[in-house]
Amino acid sequence: MATVLAFANQKGGVAKTTSTLNTGVALRELRQRVLVVDMDPQGNLSMSQGLDPDTLTRSMFDVLVHRDSIENIIHRCEIDVAPASIDLAGAELALSSAIGRERALSKALLEVKHRYDYILIDTPPSLGLLTINALTAADGVIVPVQCEYLSLRGLAQLDKTLEMIRENLNPDVRIRGILPTMFDMRTLHGREAIEILKENFGEVVFKTVVKKTIKFAEAPVQGRSIMAYEPGGTAAETYRNLAKELLNGNSSQHERRGISEPLPAYGAHI
Repeated sequence: MATVLAFANQKGGVAKTTSTLNTGVALRELRQRVLVVDMDPQGNLSMSQGLDPDTLTRSMFDVLVHRDSIENIIHRCEIDVAPASIDLAGAELALSSAIGRERALSKALLEVKHRYDYILIDTPPSLGLLTINALTAADGVIVPVQCEYLSLRGLAQLDKTLEMIRENLNPDVRIRGILPTMFDMRTLHGREAIEILKENFGEVVFKTVVKKTIKFAEAPVQGRSIMAYEPGGTAAETYRNLAKELLNGNSSQHERRGISEPLPAYGAHI
């Protein structure tokens, strides 16, 4: 059965989609069977694999709202993709009165979990019903965090949401790891943000740090992952390292501890 990981952060622009896709492709290079699920109505992950959300006849909207089989919407790209379309923006309203609305994604994934080793879910930059569906379906959460102070503050709100999910919907979900992204080693600000993360969250922070580079913006224009766009580059190697961290067991302590205990008081630093 697949390990289901949701990439979540209510703050936008933290490389959530970039990390979901490229981690998935890196895992695929390591001979893992991978499905990525686009739960963001913007459809950026889908577009990053050459799919046009405006022309799709079926998407995650149909799976969540009309209970279509997820197998019917999967596209075979660099990895398997369950795409999003703009219709997904109306899913929260359509599901609002449905019984078990928070478990729509979890139920949909049951029919394909045996076919994959990893299912990675890209979530919208909010803590609404689509993200709650992802967290309810997930075994663990990876939190991409931009290396700046304001981005660090969002961790507290995400943890409150996870606590609610654990109490009511999914008692086992934990933060699998915090992934520092968009790191600019030339700036003191970025280096201080890394230090604050490691000081307060210790082993929950992945060793892999995603550095800022224009290559991450160029690859989606070509409808490709960074591994396909520049396979020998440092950006591609970064996500290969993250995939190895996930596979070699470095995250076992993350899952036990997560951030289930109260967050450390780091407000004074910010």
